[in-house]
Amino acid sequence: MRDFKKYDIWQLSHHFTLEVYKITSLFPKEEMYGITSQLRRASSSVPTNISEGCGRNSDAEFNQFLNIALGSASETEYLLILSKDLKYIEENIFIDLETKINSIKSKIYSLKNKLKSQ
Repeated sequence: MRDFKKYDIWQLSHHFTLEVYKITSLFPKEEMYGITSQLRRASSSVPTNISEGCGRNSDAEFNQFLNIALGSASETEYLLILSKDLKYIEENIFIDLETKINSIKSKIYSLKNKLKSQ
């Protein structure tokens, strides 16, 4: 069994999720059950699925959860674009978050490739 806390990608995605929670706390209150909730769920799904995959018995199962994490990261990226376009987040914050989520996606791809080559 793998220790998910030792994975750089888990640490990055966990800290990213904390940032998303902080930023979305400033979203309009009428979005509490809309985009705020959805963005929080999507971002937290990334480290959650990495964690769950680490608890599985095979590389194939771990890879399956990495695929889910990758999908959640893409969902997060879109929701950030939507939030920027709705003027819920400023351009400079969007750029920072978009850079981070794309880095996370890249690292998930790299980990998937490493699993494939083993």
